[in-house]
Amino acid sequence: MARKKKKSTFQKIENFMVVLMALITLFGVAASVLYYLTAQ
Repeated sequence: MARKKKKSTFQKIENFMVVLMALITLFGVAASVLYYLTAQ
C-alpha cells in the first residue's frame, strides 16, 4: 500500500471525504436530538 504513490493522494482525499460525511451525519443526528430535547 505504501509503495503506490500515485493513488496515495486520491486515497487520502477519499478517506477525508468519508470521514467528513460521517462527521456531518453524526453532527446532524446530534443537532436533531438536541433540538428535539430542548423543544419539549
